[in-house]
Amino acid sequence: VRGSSPQTHMLRRVLLSKAARSSSWTRPFASASTTKNVAVVLAGSGVYDGSEITEAVAALVTLARRGAAVTCFAPDKDQFHVVNHTSGEEQSEARNVLVESARIARGAVTPLSNLRADDFDAVVIPGGFGAAKNLSNLAFKGGEATLDVDVDRVLKEFHSQQKPVGVCCIAPAIVAKAIPGCSVTLGGEEESADWPYAGTCGAIAAFGSIHVEHSITEIHVDLVNKIVSSPAYMSGTAAPHQVFDSVEKMVDGTLELA
Repeated sequence: VRGSSPQTHMLRRVLLSKAARSSSWTRPFASASTTKNVAVVLAGSGVYDGSEITEAVAALVTLARRGAAVTCFAPDKDQFHVVNHTSGEEQSEARNVLVESARIARGAVTPLSNLRADDFDAVVIPGGFGAAKNLSNLAFKGGEATLDVDVDRVLKEFHSQQKPVGVCCIAPAIVAKAIPGCSVTLGGEEESADWPYAGTCGAIAAFGSIHVEHSITEIHVDLVNKIVSSPAYMSGTAAPHQVFDSVEKMVDGTLELA
């Protein structure tokens, strides 16, 4: 702002004051930044047959804001099926989980078979039905579910090396299968409009793990097993910003343990 009138001096002070306040708001991101290497496991693209996109993007945005170095992984195999997201109907076509995950990762995605816990400080898995259909068969087998071989291996590797695992939405259930005795949250335990998928809590018990009830604004931290979980879109009434906040808290909790 140029000039020497009293009004100009006043405007300059106001702008400098705003700049100072703006700068102060950016500092928490700088101070919270890390150089942690984090693996993000995707399961396709789209809530009904892949990764839930809001959750996946929330995880990637939060990790970037915190200064983490992120590598995305996905199984290189066909999806269980393809769902028309406008109608919910199954389609006859076949799609590859890795190729679909590349839509979220902007092309930068690596086969899950290449993921080794030795190379990373933490792993994060967003939710979506892909976690229950492509990373496991939880959607069809419930308490008798099995996991994709590489998913099971990766989770056990991170656990054995005492490196944190962050999960949200339905993904905590697959961790409960891989690491029996751990504790996670899917949110509420009674089916309702707020928690339409609460029946999944029964599968967690069947796996020999523990479900802990939490609200959409809370996360659960299993300090013994270094597992951080949050409900996200397990809530049937959550707004997108509430889901983003739920995932953000989960990622922050995971980074704190890394």
